[in-house]
Amino acid sequence: MQGIGIGTSDFKKMRVNDYYYIDKTMYIKDIIDNKSEIALVTRPRRFGKTLNMSMLRYYFDIKLKDSKELFKGLKILEQEEKYTSKLGYYPVIYLTLKDVQDRNYENMLLDMKTAMLNMYKEHRYLLDSDKIYPEEKARITDILYAREDENVLKNSVRDLSEYLNRYYERPVILLVDEYDVPLQNAYVEGYYEEAVKFFKTFYGVTFKDNPYLEKTVLTGVSRVAKESIFSGANNFKVFTVLDNEFADDFGITEEEMDKVIQDFEIEDEKEEIKKWYDGYTIGNVEGIYNPWSILNYLTDKKLIPYWVNTSSNDLIKMVLKNSTTIKEKMERLLKDEEIEVPINLETVIVGIENNEDNIWGLMLGTGYLKVVETVDVSEGIYKVKLPNYEIKLLFQQIINEWFKNKVIGNDLRSILKDLITLNLKEYEKKFDILVREMFSYMDVGENTAENFYHAFVLGMLVGLKDTYYVNSNRESGIGRYDIMLEPKDKNGNSFIMEFKVLEDKEEKTIEDTIKNAKKQIEEKGYESNLRERGFTNITKMVYAFKGKEVKIEVY
Repeated sequence: MQGIGIGTSDFKKMRVNDYYYIDKTMYIKDIIDNKSEIALVTRPRRFGKTLNMSMLRYYFDIKLKDSKELFKGLKILEQEEKYTSKLGYYPVIYLTLKDVQDRNYENMLLDMKTAMLNMYKEHRYLLDSDKIYPEEKARITDILYAREDENVLKNSVRDLSEYLNRYYERPVILLVDEYDVPLQNAYVEGYYEEAVKFFKTFYGVTFKDNPYLEKTVLTGVSRVAKESIFSGANNFKVFTVLDNEFADDFGITEEEMDKVIQDFEIEDEKEEIKKWYDGYTIGNVEGIYNPWSILNYLTDKKLIPYWVNTSSNDLIKMVLKNSTTIKEKMERLLKDEEIEVPINLETVIVGIENNEDNIWGLMLGTGYLKVVETVDVSEGIYKVKLPNYEIKLLFQQIINEWFKNKVIGNDLRSILKDLITLNLKEYEKKFDILVREMFSYMDVGENTAENFYHAFVLGMLVGLKDTYYVNSNRESGIGRYDIMLEPKDKNGNSFIMEFKVLEDKEEKTIEDTIKNAKKQIEEKGYESNLRERGFTNITKMVYAFKGKEVKIEVY
């Protein structure tokens, strides 16, 4: 069995070490066929963007003469001469901005100098050429020693494209990976306006009327509004997760996943893997798996969240935490509902937490949502849902962080300990305080109050993930319970939880609400699933709510 190159984003290393590789070389053909001079392809994190960029580099780069061996046996070399003739044909500039993220603008400029230094090191041979003028060699030397001024820094990519064009007498291909990292980080750290001003000039100089470039490919997670930094770019085209172009070039398609399952002999795990890591849709291609999570699963053989821990998700957390318009809809998403939302994929970062269109656009583009239906394309209205169980756990963790950050004086660990040890009077007392304090900063609409309480408790129960399986809205008996807590140790206490908000038209008191909830638990046979699997210590709990008042009944 071939090895698995987790974290390997260098195409040559992937091939030389004979790591398991899903053939994505038709992306090269798609790039050649694409008519845009500047193509920005946005995809979620860890969906193979950097590996694909590395692949483009090794294929096109004129100075990498041994690259043909790397593509031996792959689809691109089976194509017609129009495509195979481009192997090793162009001078290539490769720039990654993934490490250009610091706490202030001055440090960001230092990060940019480091990025330029690494870019220019690949072309140090220019210093030995008579085709490069003395003053140009002086600028190259300054960049190689990171002593250039800000003006030279802004012009560095355009200058290099001119040098390479003159040296090779061929147009240049420019590859820019993680283009949006500096701007997202700048917004989180508070120097966004300075960063935008820099990059607007940087990209303007690079792209506007640059006769030396054949094609530019940029990748990132989000589509920053063109007016922010690309206003001077001609023939600029963006390809998001809603577009059909390049749809099967990233992630693992259903057909590719079937081969993975066969190659690694994990047919018995197919349905669970699908539940955890499948569910993405890109353009007209459905059933796309998260490649980072799949590679980690093939290594560890554990069904746990992998992708959600790959970055700090700072912008997403900030947006969700500060937006009062999003929270109720998040509660519905946590209940596996499909919701209609406005989506603008041209992300305007400034004030994003106050603009619902941009929030949902950011969440879709970064991989936290999937589109299940286009409702009104002219108005940008789409029906969305959470793609899989891995993302659902992420949202539960975010809610748990809200608790930790906002609720002071209540130890969540002690509350959870009271629950699982059946110290339930103390649990109810602490839970009542928790609810009242949460109401002081969470806006809960009357129509979604039950969803709020459900999401509230789900977030709290994330703290039990090491010892319990936390299941939500699954079938048992002849209905769907709200929450089931299943201990990993069968001798532990298991729980069935039902949430009810007093309905004024049908119930006069909170005791009536409790009575109706208990009736529902029994008539629907919610505990049957647990008993069939040998669990005997089952506690049934009803959470009844009326405004800030909460009453819990256990039986």
